Amino acid sequence: MKIGMTYDLRSAYLAMGYSEDETAEFDRDETIVAIEDTLRELGHETERIGHIKELAAALVAGRRWDLVFNIAEGMHGIGREAQVPALLDAYRIPYTFSDPLVMSLTLDKGMTKRVIRDAGVPTSDFLVAFAPGDAARVHFPPPYFIKPVAEGTGKGITAASIVRDREALASRVDGLLQTYRQAVLIEPYLSGREFTVGIVGTGNEARVIGSMEVLLGERAEPGVYSYTNKENSEELVDYRLVRPGDEPLAAEVERIALDAWRVLGCRDAGRIDIRCDHADRPQFMEVNPLAGIHPEHSDLPIICNMLSIPYRRLIGEILE
Repeated sequence: MKIGMTYDLRSAYLAMGYSEDETAEFDRDETIVAIEDTLRELGHETERIGHIKELAAALVAGRRWDLVFNIAEGMHGIGREAQVPALLDAYRIPYTFSDPLVMSLTLDKGMTKRVIRDAGVPTSDFLVAFAPGDAARVHFPPPYFIKPVAEGTGKGITAASIVRDREALASRVDGLLQTYRQAVLIEPYLSGREFTVGIVGTGNEARVIGSMEVLLGERAEPGVYSYTNKENSEELVDYRLVRPGDEPLAAEVERIALDAWRVLGCRDAGRIDIRCDHADRPQFMEVNPLAGIHPEHSDLPIICNMLSIPYRRLIGEILE
């Protein structure tokens, strides 16, 4: 096949003058190289397209592909992850990963939790704050956990995301509102174990490829899988493979993750994040239907590496 590649390259956006925080979700140069090399090893012809505007120009110029391997996160708007899939749908060009509806829905963590809750998948209580005064409507007790409603890669998440008392909540929410110019998700702070579950496939054919527990090291920001902890995971975070046959909790975590994946209609591959409350009850936190696939740094390939699943096999399964 002739496979086009759409992506947002972090180095390119930094060169345009965007900040480290604004480009946190974008891909490293070596990720694009790894994907392209693997696609060629699998026997395909590749063409680098780039970001949404480069894709639009290519389509208008008449360029076409049998398939697009899409990992573009987008820069602007609540539907930014849906922009490339929507454009490809308009031109009837197939692509990897989820469709525009899934991409738009799952970027909004509040909307996602509403769907998940309605489907009966366990998730913690929550409130979406559009203004500092909305914090007064929180109906569950502290401690709280707050984060921007539509960011990924731990953006906006620090040790200060844990709010220990109701009196401090409004000012902390206001800080995030001012910084990210979007609503803030307020949840009970889940103090238990944290897991990320890798999934491949679509619908009834979707399956868990593996799961790992996230363990923060002594020098990590405490209590949260924050942006800093993720960016410096090699030094600050330990990952432990968990197997459903070894402990019942792992089996329950994977069941919840797979239920959520199917309810939301996610495709091809991605990750579900689960965290337990104080009573060790696992709760859906969020889904990443466009999970990072850097061969060593990203969580999904880390799970594969723990299971001795070659990167080539992961990319091959995504294509399949």
